[in-house]
Amino acid sequence: MEKIRLQKFFTDCGVLSRRAAEEEIKAGKVRVNGVVAQLGDKVDPESDIVEYKGRQISARKSAEFVYILLNKPCGVVTSAKDEKGRVCVTDIVKCGTRVYPVGRLDLNSQGLILMTNDGELTNKLTHPRHEIPKIYEVDVVGKVTTEQLTTLNSSMTIDGYILLPVKTEFLSKNDKFTTLRMTLFEGRNRQIRKMCEQVGLRVAKLTRISIGSIALGNLESGKWRYLTKDEVKMLKK
Repeated sequence: MEKIRLQKFFTDCGVLSRRAAEEEIKAGKVRVNGVVAQLGDKVDPESDIVEYKGRQISARKSAEFVYILLNKPCGVVTSAKDEKGRVCVTDIVKCGTRVYPVGRLDLNSQGLILMTNDGELTNKLTHPRHEIPKIYEVDVVGKVTTEQLTTLNSSMTIDGYILLPVKTEFLSKNDKFTTLRMTLFEGRNRQIRKMCEQVGLRVAKLTRISIGSIALGNLESGKWRYLTKDEVKMLKK
């Protein structure tokens, strides 16, 4: 079998996230075939013996992968743990298997988060080259002008980075708010909020409603469900 990076092995096994695995490798807590591992080492999941804190880690079979959709509430951190002790998505999803969030949704945003222990799928969904659309409903304070909407649809520059164009369209409006639908093919840090800020708009509420063909639907805030087999197949395509 082709060798893979050690930190990817840990995510595939559902033991550690890549970042956490890197830290544990640096700390000398991982051994491969009895030898203390180094960052950058590769392993053959079928033949190499990987130990973490003295315990052998077994390669996970694809049948053991778990795929979950969570409706993340505002105020919940999109990570496995938080140094400030705040509630994380892993505190909400208790499925009997260690799973990790796919990508991020900032603290004050809500909506669809995918969680899994399938490291390969995670990499696919988070890499910009795969161009998987993520759709958001965004409530901004006040009215949105035609000029502002045109700029949001153009290739904007945020933090020195030229963004891919974001399809932005009106959904509804009232005396206080305008609701926009925004479709992203990449996910820079706080991208939508920074885009809106750049054109003079303040975001009051930001909800991710879909990733690819997977939609949030009527799932209540704070609730989660397993993806169907058809949904998993669609994501893997």
